[in-house]
Amino acid sequence: MPEAPDAATAWRRLLERTPGTRGALYDSLPAVAEAAHAEPRLRGLYPFPTHGTLRFLRSAPPWREPVQDDLPFILFGGPPYKVYSPGYADLLGESATPGEAAALVVRHLPPEAGKGR
Repeated sequence: MPEAPDAATAWRRLLERTPGTRGALYDSLPAVAEAAHAEPRLRGLYPFPTHGTLRFLRSAPPWREPVQDDLPFILFGGPPYKVYSPGYADLLGESATPGEAAALVVRHLPPEAGKGR
């Protein structure tokens, strides 16, 4: 299945675990995806699960190369759920619940990310 054309569709497919959707087979992803979707600023970003992480991209495909992957993300194999800065540069924190991890991502977003969408 190709990537979703917009953030709303990507979130819907991710939350519904639509077959063929990136990350649909990870049993530990749904709780993290639901918690992230509950955060309005994260809901305005494009969810991109890959390699055990839930990343948040500023735009939907088609992406210019390189893809702008400059936002914090969640390592969803927890608990604990780990939140990292882009490129695993810094561990921003660990949390016991997916909701706490999503809130931690929001606290570390640049001011403009996820707003006005």
